[in-house]
Amino acid sequence: MSTQPADKPSPVTPLASPGVTVFLKLAPLTLAVFVAFLTIGLQLPVLPLHLHDALGMDATVIGTVVGAQFAAALLTRAWAGNFADLRGAKRAVVAGFIAASLSGLVYLASLRLLDHPGASVGVLLVGRLLLALGESLIVTGTMSWGIGLVGPQHGGKVMAWLGIAIYAAFGAGAPVGVAISRAYGFAGIATVSLLLPLLALLVVAGLRPLPPSASRRTPFYQVLGAVWVPGMGLALASVGFGVITAFIALLFAARSWGDSALAFSAFGVAFIVARLLFAHLPDQLGGARVALVCVVIEALGQLLIWQADTAAIAYLGAALTGFGYSLAFPGFGVEAMRRAPPQTRGLAMGAYVAFLDLSLGITSPLAGALASARGVAAVYLLGTVAVGLAMVVALQLMRSAAPGEPGR
Repeated sequence: MSTQPADKPSPVTPLASPGVTVFLKLAPLTLAVFVAFLTIGLQLPVLPLHLHDALGMDATVIGTVVGAQFAAALLTRAWAGNFADLRGAKRAVVAGFIAASLSGLVYLASLRLLDHPGASVGVLLVGRLLLALGESLIVTGTMSWGIGLVGPQHGGKVMAWLGIAIYAAFGAGAPVGVAISRAYGFAGIATVSLLLPLLALLVVAGLRPLPPSASRRTPFYQVLGAVWVPGMGLALASVGFGVITAFIALLFAARSWGDSALAFSAFGVAFIVARLLFAHLPDQLGGARVALVCVVIEALGQLLIWQADTAAIAYLGAALTGFGYSLAFPGFGVEAMRRAPPQTRGLAMGAYVAFLDLSLGITSPLAGALASARGVAAVYLLGTVAVGLAMVVALQLMRSAAPGEPGR
C-alpha cells in the first residue's frame, strides 16, 4: 500500500524507504495474479483432450479453440490499456477477475451440449473470449499498477515478478488440472475456473488504487509505433511457448508417453528459476542483450522437443524453453518501455503484450494445421525457426541502442 500523502497524488509512487523492497510492494499483486492464472493453468493439459476425446475434434479445431483466447485478447489490448490509464489500474484488474470468473460459468453451460459437439464447441469459444477479456485486463492492469507502485526504473522487475506468478500458475495448475479432471471431469475444471478469479478479487479488494495516469485517450497506433520492434521479438519468442501450451499434451498422447502435466511443470519450474536468479539483468545489462541469450536457449529447447524420442528428452526441451522464454519477455519489454511515453504506461504495456496475443492467436491454428498434415512433432520445428528469428530482432535492438544505454 502506498505511503504517499493523499493531497499530492502522482501516477508513480517511489519506494517509501530503503527498507521497503520491490518484492514486498508487488507481493499482493503477484499473489492475486497467481491465483487468477491458475484458471488458465488448470486448462492447459485438459482442454485439448476434452475437445479431442469428448467432442471428437481434430488438431485444427483444437488449435483454433485454444488460439481464440489469444486472438480475442489481442483485440482487447488497446481498450484494456486505455481503460487502465483513464480509469485506474485497480478498476481494470477487478473487471478482469470478474470476466475470467464468468468464463467458468460458460464452460459449465457447454457441458449441457455434449450431444451436440459443434454447439458445445461454440459455447466453449464464448468462454474463451471472456477469459481473453479477463486476461487482457488483468495483465495490463497489474503491470501498470505495479510500475506505478515501484517506479519505472524497476519496470523489468515488475514484468519479471508478475511473469513468475503467471507461469508458476501454469506449472502448478497443469498437474492440479489433470487431478481435478480425473476426479470430476471437465465440470470440475469449469467450477474451479469460476471460483479462482473471485478468490483473486478478494486479494486485491483492500489495496489502495493509484490515480489514473492519463486524462485523455491516446490513439493506439501512436504507442504501437514506439514498441513494434521489441514487440516483434516477443511475438517470435512466444511461438515456443504457444506450441507447448497447445500441443504438448497431444504429442505425449501420440507417443504414448503418459501424462503431459510434468512437461508443463518442467516449463514452469525452469521459468521461475530463471526469473528468481536473473530478474534484475534486463534493468542492469539491457533488455536486448538479455533477450538475445535467452532466445538462443529457448530455440535449443524447441529443437530438443522436435527430435525427442523419449519423454525425458521432451521434459528437458520444455525446461529449456521455459528458462529461455522467462527473460525474453522482460528483456524485450524493457526495450518497449524505454521507447514509449511515460503517461501511456498502461497502453504501452497493452500494445507490447498484444504481440504475444498476435503470436499465439496465429500460431495455434497454423500449428494445428501443420500437426494434421505432418504430425504433432512438426510444430516444434516451427517453434525452433520462429524463436531463431527472434535472435535477429534482439541483435537489431542492440545495434539501435543509443551510446551509453545498457545493452550497447
